[in-house]
Amino acid sequence: MELREKIQRKTDNKTKPPGSLGRLEEIAMQVGLIQGTDRPRISDPHILIFAGDHGIAATGLINPYRQAVTAQMVLNFIGGGAAINVFCRQHGIGLQVVDAGVNADFDNDGDDRRSGESAGFIRAKIGYGTRNYLEEAAMSPEEMQKALAKGGAIVEDLFKKGCNCVGLGEMGIGNSSSAALIMSRITGIPVAECAGRGTGVNDAQLVTKIKTLEKVIARHFPDTDILKAKAGNVIATQNATAAEDILQRVGGFEIAMMTGAYLRAAALRMVVIVDGFIATSALLIARAMNPTVTDCCIFAHTSGEQGHQKMLDYLDARPLLNLGMRLGEGTGAAMALPLIRSATAFLDEMASFESAGVDQTSK
Repeated sequence: MELREKIQRKTDNKTKPPGSLGRLEEIAMQVGLIQGTDRPRISDPHILIFAGDHGIAATGLINPYRQAVTAQMVLNFIGGGAAINVFCRQHGIGLQVVDAGVNADFDNDGDDRRSGESAGFIRAKIGYGTRNYLEEAAMSPEEMQKALAKGGAIVEDLFKKGCNCVGLGEMGIGNSSSAALIMSRITGIPVAECAGRGTGVNDAQLVTKIKTLEKVIARHFPDTDILKAKAGNVIATQNATAAEDILQRVGGFEIAMMTGAYLRAAALRMVVIVDGFIATSALLIARAMNPTVTDCCIFAHTSGEQGHQKMLDYLDARPLLNLGMRLGEGTGAAMALPLIRSATAFLDEMASFESAGVDQTSK
């Protein structure tokens, strides 16, 4: 008997009408197929927050917040004061904060919160922020490859310690612009339909942001009239070389590390919970590099960021939640995890008709 059939038969034999647990039954099936068992379990789940700065942010053209906010929020994560800290504590989720490329140092000022891995902090800095992609590529090929490898290594280290489920989050002033550029280039949707308000730009700032991103597209990808592309007019980027080129030109160190984390987690058959807009942009790159990566992905929620629903449509994804959240940090992934745990728990613990002595026959 094939595993899918075995899981389905086990699910249908629980003390409930067939299909009555809805999406939970689908999740149980997916997690079972990922793990290769009809008794799937979530073990030592973690959220990884990858943090990095973007050179474009220093221009003030794409975001009203100062770049220093990235480092300040990293300290907030380490100190336990952010929304993701609250949700991880509430649901018993491990949390690690990764310095992928923040424009700050965290270990030379005597603050114990910044002092090491025991505080949930991983030093993996590729550089002090990316370069300004209005003028040049965001990172070198070597930096990109280093970030991809480091993201994979961080996930593998968690896996070796017993974690089989990971959600990926991010922090970085300006990273919604990188996400919009990646989305536009891969899907063929005009960047004006991909870029949203991010951390809170007003109407006039949004117009400036979109015009700036259109200039970036024209500079780095002159071979395609992307600004006039129609939604669904997919550009041929579904190969590793083209995907890496996009990532190197307009990505961020945190987005590159998330990409590497997706790829390695899928290779290890871990359950991967996909968060919001920026996290999904990294998945677009990872999927272009390896189309099977989404087999291990459960989509947490639909972000309030305008481009996210279009990303989900492009991926044929059905997220679990729609709460209007657009915070990032992995918060959507943390909120979805209890549902995934419930799905595996019913499959493992719920009585069958036989064990409960419940009659299945109809009148």
